[in-house]
Amino acid sequence: MPELPEVETVRRILEPQIRGHKIERITVNRPEIIAHPLPEEFVRAVCGRRMTGMGRRGKFLSLVLDNRDAVWLHLRMTGQLLVTPPEFPEEKHTHLIFGLEDGRELRFIDTRRFGRFWLLREGETDTFTGMEKLGLEPFDEELTGDWLQKRLGKRQRAIKECLLDQSVIAGIGNIHGDEILFQARIAPGRPANSLKAGEWERLAAAIPAMLEKGIEDNRMTPEEYLAGRGKEYRNGPLLAYGREGQPCPRCQTPFCRIRLSARSSTYCPECQNENGVDIQEK
Repeated sequence: MPELPEVETVRRILEPQIRGHKIERITVNRPEIIAHPLPEEFVRAVCGRRMTGMGRRGKFLSLVLDNRDAVWLHLRMTGQLLVTPPEFPEEKHTHLIFGLEDGRELRFIDTRRFGRFWLLREGETDTFTGMEKLGLEPFDEELTGDWLQKRLGKRQRAIKECLLDQSVIAGIGNIHGDEILFQARIAPGRPANSLKAGEWERLAAAIPAMLEKGIEDNRMTPEEYLAGRGKEYRNGPLLAYGREGQPCPRCQTPFCRIRLSARSSTYCPECQNENGVDIQEK
């Protein structure tokens, strides 16, 4: 599933391409991907509207319309969002197409068909998308060591599992969870209630830093993005994730892998604190 850096990459690449353009037609090949309202009503309400920008909340994206309504979408496991010229070959599993006034198309492709769209009218209470359950944005100034400790400091769950809880911080996924914990020098399996004040501070600093690094690592041109069909993210060079058995870039100790809630986590047993002793920067 695309994580916050990948979703933000989509936003940054597509927004300049669609801003100010009118949606003149909509082709719905899979009505079930429109979760609210009914597909016919969705098409009537969105067709003819001009897009004024794109937004992001956690892993959700939005197309902001000129009447202040917004089309929200979630890519889920395999969703791709592309702006294409009209002659561009249509991908298999293309489920929704917005035809723009200049002939280009905004296409949504999803092999597994888990992605969803919602139209939220201005002032409409959102009881549809699940965004009301999302926690703090990771770039929010409120995200401090003290805030994290107050929210998570009494939990017995592994700190990696806590970081993936979207109701606490929105947008962190398995890949960047490993990268954040490596940067903060905290083992992913540590119970959250075992972390010390200094570790919470390091974690609060690592969260925005590593997500911003992920965004920068994914930087590419619109041409490169289209050539990769909106699914070839760079995600690199990763410092910890997926590097089991490889040497730690800090101390050369081989990385270990554990499973937490059916997800793999990779960490350095030397650099990352497994025993509750607060490790200082080396």
